[in-house]
Amino acid sequence: MGRLGRLAAGLATTAAITLTASGCMTVHGELEVVPSATKAEAAQALAAFTTAYNKADKAYDPALDADRVTGPLGAINQAGLKARHVTTPAGNAQHSDLKLTDAKFIIPKKAGWPRWFIADTDSNRDQDGGSGDTRWLVVFVRDAADQQWKAAYLSVLRPSAVPDFVTDKDGWAQPAEPADASLAVAPQKLSGEYAAYLKSGRPDHFAPGNDTTAWRQAREKNANLPGLSTQYVDRALTDGDYRPLGLAVRGGGALVFFSTRYYEQQTAAQGLHLTVPADVKALTTGDAKSTITKELVSSQVALVPAKGQVTILGRQAGLTAAKGS
Repeated sequence: MGRLGRLAAGLATTAAITLTASGCMTVHGELEVVPSATKAEAAQALAAFTTAYNKADKAYDPALDADRVTGPLGAINQAGLKARHVTTPAGNAQHSDLKLTDAKFIIPKKAGWPRWFIADTDSNRDQDGGSGDTRWLVVFVRDAADQQWKAAYLSVLRPSAVPDFVTDKDGWAQPAEPADASLAVAPQKLSGEYAAYLKSGRPDHFAPGNDTTAWRQAREKNANLPGLSTQYVDRALTDGDYRPLGLAVRGGGALVFFSTRYYEQQTAAQGLHLTVPADVKALTTGDAKSTITKELVSSQVALVPAKGQVTILGRQAGLTAAKGS
């Protein structure tokens, strides 16, 4: 294992992120196929999340929404707020409330835990009707009946990119099982195969796009800059509330949300000193004199066909920890 691999392994055990080690619990009705939530419960979960998110963003205080986020969204949100609390302890002077409206709830009917659903919403962070119009898809999960709903994934898509979901006569959606063999790539394999693809371009399950071919090209271009070299390590991330979640779409295939973790090691040329931005420094342990290894969590939403290539529709990534030397 190279130096970056060892540093990545070390960071994985020391990063200031608590993974949700939630497994399936045996509760009454676990084997019964039922809707994951009522639409009223889904609306309440969305409202509670939005309220907590706004309070936390206004104060730059991760504690104010820590009980409403989890998984990759939680890791990114909590680390970002922690960094901003260090750099701007007085709070967010530019805060304006996030509003998520026109909510359409896509709720799967399934047995057992986890239970989950998608809130397909409009936000006040784009230009409605214009070229910037988007839909915010927030995925909520809970792992037991006595837990509250938490937002685990957030994807921002063009309205035309949101597929039509398979629903039954009552409007309940159909989940894509983690090991679904009818898909080109089973949801449980997406994280590992995407990490492998970013390293080598193989397997070639992934269609060309901003988060596949273009991202690999950008990494290659930035690997060796004057005075600075960068190495990358990508890892699968599937534990607990980082698990993949998918829904069947009309015409075949599924929309799948999945997570990865990756590391960027930047090394300054001999005689040069790294410049570390304040928000990165706030999450850094050690003194980044010549080398810094950044740990990032990334969430993706993908359209997975029954046959053919997987299309990554969107990706959200954020720094969660760093180590300097």
